[in-house]
Amino acid sequence: MNRIPEGSAVFVFAGKGKAMSQDTDYRFLPDRNFYYLTGLSYENGKLILIKDEKGDCREMLFALPKNDLKERWTGKRMEFSDLSSFSGICENDIYDIDEFEDKAYEIIRDYNVLFDSTSIVEESKTFAAKNDASDIGSILTHMRMVKTKEEIESIKAAARITEDALCDMKSIIRGGSTELELYTKLEYEMARRGSLIPAFETIVSIDTNTFYLHHSNPDLEAVSNDGSMIQIDVGARVNGYCADISRVYFLCKDDMAEDDKRLALHGLIKELRKAAWDFIKPGETFKTLNSHMMTIVAEFLLKHGLLEEGYTTEDIREYYWHNTSHHLGLDVHDICERDLPFEAGNCLAVEPGVYIKSWGIGFRIEDDVVVTDDGCELLSSGEDSLESCIAKV
Repeated sequence: MNRIPEGSAVFVFAGKGKAMSQDTDYRFLPDRNFYYLTGLSYENGKLILIKDEKGDCREMLFALPKNDLKERWTGKRMEFSDLSSFSGICENDIYDIDEFEDKAYEIIRDYNVLFDSTSIVEESKTFAAKNDASDIGSILTHMRMVKTKEEIESIKAAARITEDALCDMKSIIRGGSTELELYTKLEYEMARRGSLIPAFETIVSIDTNTFYLHHSNPDLEAVSNDGSMIQIDVGARVNGYCADISRVYFLCKDDMAEDDKRLALHGLIKELRKAAWDFIKPGETFKTLNSHMMTIVAEFLLKHGLLEEGYTTEDIREYYWHNTSHHLGLDVHDICERDLPFEAGNCLAVEPGVYIKSWGIGFRIEDDVVVTDDGCELLSSGEDSLESCIAKV
């Protein structure tokens, strides 16, 4: 409220459930900024934040009242007193959702209307267009880019659940494992630990499926064997906050030969990860980080005859496909202004990956970090030893 002008009213909408079929909806996840401001995973909720000409502030929440008959069919509703406890909004300022139109009309008449342009909720976009609302998306973006202690702890907790699920999944890898089998194991292990809505669609790729970066539909014909490589990209969600962790597993009947290409690429990815963690600090940017990574990748490609002198950035991009890092928070690719320098409190997923089709292999290993005053700290384990990557057939 300190960041918006006097005489303004901000309208934020939780959104509605999305239909999966004629009579079934997907699990509901509220608009991220509605959740950020209220702490409520509440379908159809509407929030108005008012700052009058004197600078005095007021919060108004509109919600569904208790109704035994309707709850019998649509599920339990929270008492207004509970909504107040969760959100910090005074119970006297929580209203029946049926009162929204009348209350909103009075506020729109007397105040400048503000809205969040980063919202994906259709109701928010329609409301903004109808009422000639001004945008405060950048204010919320800058706030969300710098995490509080509680937000950081939630990401840490999500990372722990993710890595526990990965550990349980690794125990069932064998010759003949399918993508579907490993996918469902990960989803189950996260769900039983309380993460019913993962941070994103879980990715399990075996062998050449790793060349499809967002391979989120398990291939029933993809089966692991001696010499296979399995790429995992997965994240749990805790208190709304996301983890984003990637691991690679090498199936081996015997010890890996010194000339095994998987071994060479694993060494490069380990080098890139350490270099990234050493490089990230306040003042650096995604652009400078990517440039630093590509310098290291180019040296590797030259050494292995995959590049020739006089190469260009585009030549490196033939092997270094995606950016090294992205913001992490209530969204797995959290809202941000990508050109801004890093600052303390930024939470990032760091995922250097190299993909060499002529070798038939390519993968990434990804962990989560928080930027500190003079560098960065891991929020996940950072485990990338060769031993951790090997699964015996």
